Amino acid sequence: MTTRPELATDADLARGAGAIVLFVVLAGAFLFADFGSAAWFPADAAETAGIGYALLGLVEQTPLLSKGFLAAFEIIDIALVAAVVAAVTLARKDGGEA
Repeated sequence: MTTRPELATDADLARGAGAIVLFVVLAGAFLFADFGSAAWFPADAAETAGIGYALLGLVEQTPLLSKGFLAAFEIIDIALVAAVVAAVTLARKDGGEA
């Protein structure tokens, strides 16, 4: 049986301030950075269409280069399925009924 989490009252303010400063620096870097555009990707094409063509093995029928997207898509898919299975396993070990 799990217990309710309790709020830590002995928090270190230096770590919190450091985290806030790091967040502000990274947010500024992302907001003001010029990423440009992908030179090989047509402006009027959809990435999801390229992934769909690659999943179905129809890469030669589209001008999109989606092989790299397909590998990332499958790796994330496997990681998410593993996370869901682990969550269900942990929930059952916790004494849950189902």
